[in-house]
Amino acid sequence: MPTDKAVPVELDELLAAEYDYIAQTAVQANEDRARVSSFYLIAVGSLVAAMFGTQFLKEDFLSPTINIMFSGLFLLLTLLGTSTVMQLARLRAAWYESVMAMNQLKEYMVSENKSLVRAFRWTANTLPAKYKPSSVSYYQAIEVALISGLMFGAAMYFLQQAFLTTGLLHWLIAILLGGLVIYVQLLIYKRTIQ
Repeated sequence: MPTDKAVPVELDELLAAEYDYIAQTAVQANEDRARVSSFYLIAVGSLVAAMFGTQFLKEDFLSPTINIMFSGLFLLLTLLGTSTVMQLARLRAAWYESVMAMNQLKEYMVSENKSLVRAFRWTANTLPAKYKPSSVSYYQAIEVALISGLMFGAAMYFLQQAFLTTGLLHWLIAILLGGLVIYVQLLIYKRTIQ
């Protein structure tokens, strides 16, 4: 007659499996971060290439309707950029949580075997900050925010061109609004990551 006793699991095997799982989640967060920013760059590049590959940029072809359509497309790319910045922040936070879990596991291992203390460089006290302006994740967020700001500036330029005769003031407005989007998106990154 079988008994319902659980099969004993070796503690070191369990710790190794948990550590491996945590390491894989950290790697996955980094890979996803690269995919997210690449997707945004491809989306923007495809639209810009399509614009230059067509006859849309001829002076006589840019009717108010076409200008509004371009404005809408560039606005959509700006919103996609905001979403990408938020995803980059969440992926950095996910990586950070994985590394914190690894450190918790390492601290347990060290408490069980004091000779391991010299084996680990990163501890909970030496871990890089979650929001780190010199990290690859932040640089990717800057890249996306810059392109997104450019997209918003273009959206505002085409919107103004649809209803007004454009001049230096309209270019200045578009540039300032694009710069504002860059600032807001980097602020969104900072607040989302914390």
